[in-house]
Amino acid sequence: MGISLNAADVLPQDAADATLVARVFDPSAGGPSVVTIRGERVVDLSSLAPTVSSLLDRPDALEIVKSHPGGTSWPLAEVLAATTNPAGAAPRFLAPVDLQVLKAAGVTFVRSMLERVIEERADGDPKRAEEVREKVGAIVQGHISHLKPGSAEAAEVKRLLQAEGLWSQYLEVGIGPDPEIFTKAPVLSAVGLGADIGVLARSAWNNPEPELVLVVDSLGNPVGATLGNDVNLRDFEGRSALLLTEAKDNNGSCAIGPFLRLFDDGFTLADAKATEIALDVTGPDGFELHGVNPVSEISRELEELVSHAFGAHHRYPDGFVLFTGTMFAPTEDRDQPGEGFTHKVGDVVRISSPRLGALTNVVNTAEDAEDWTFGITALMENLAARGLLRPA
Repeated sequence: MGISLNAADVLPQDAADATLVARVFDPSAGGPSVVTIRGERVVDLSSLAPTVSSLLDRPDALEIVKSHPGGTSWPLAEVLAATTNPAGAAPRFLAPVDLQVLKAAGVTFVRSMLERVIEERADGDPKRAEEVREKVGAIVQGHISHLKPGSAEAAEVKRLLQAEGLWSQYLEVGIGPDPEIFTKAPVLSAVGLGADIGVLARSAWNNPEPELVLVVDSLGNPVGATLGNDVNLRDFEGRSALLLTEAKDNNGSCAIGPFLRLFDDGFTLADAKATEIALDVTGPDGFELHGVNPVSEISRELEELVSHAFGAHHRYPDGFVLFTGTMFAPTEDRDQPGEGFTHKVGDVVRISSPRLGALTNVVNTAEDAEDWTFGITALMENLAARGLLRPA
């Protein structure tokens, strides 16, 4: 299924007041440029900051994005059209982050925690999921639905569930003192608006994960937010948590965008915490799936998740992004009764929020999605050739 994009599809509802950062691949420059969105124009800021990472570390980042005249500009409609049809000479949107490490927090909502336990107990077999869900879900949820992770009450519930033989590694990171923080994908591998997202061809049980993504500078300060799809292979992770990397990190499996919204007086971290993220999947078979991920129902504070990723124990000199988890784990049957949801090639996945816009992608196999070829070496060579690398 193809997609078409227009400004109303992708921009935040209050775009006129939003401080937006994006990246485009500019064919005339042979590489990416840092840009902002101003009305119906996309404005190049790369002469001021060659990377999004370096921009966000500047004390005047907000001022630059809001008011600096910048360089070349392009019509937003033209860039959106090129994003879904990149054969021409117009710039196209990329993921709005670059040198930041791509991190993720898992099992941060009760519902997704239960689904991970079910995957584990079903050994990654979707045919067994419903049976396990009936046996385990009600028992475990009754114990954990209102717990504060890491509390004395959580420790007592752990003792009780262990006695009942119902403890799980997913419950450990869900209600224990330490959350699951992992590296989602390599630096620069994220795909953006309009790109194919990839699932392994041999996966028979997989799903989108609509999430709020925090963008954190090199000092550990959350400076903005965007949307993300933490594409997941449920059958792989369900067979063994040691297959997490194979379940999470594949060609096209990390989607971020459409734009990064910087925190300012009109949009703060508190506003990000109140975000509701909608998921809409439309399949080539006519199947539709709809859901909502209310960030306010997260089991840990966003600041706590950031502190487990960044601190005296770990620094990120180019900053990092943090997928904050999702409560959405689709269980609706798509094909056979009792087998739940899994993607088909051609699914259009739209993840949206009124204040962050909409990230739309099309599902492909990881094997057939566009290869990732533009890495750190290519980026540095391109920026150097354009004269954009210079001492701070």
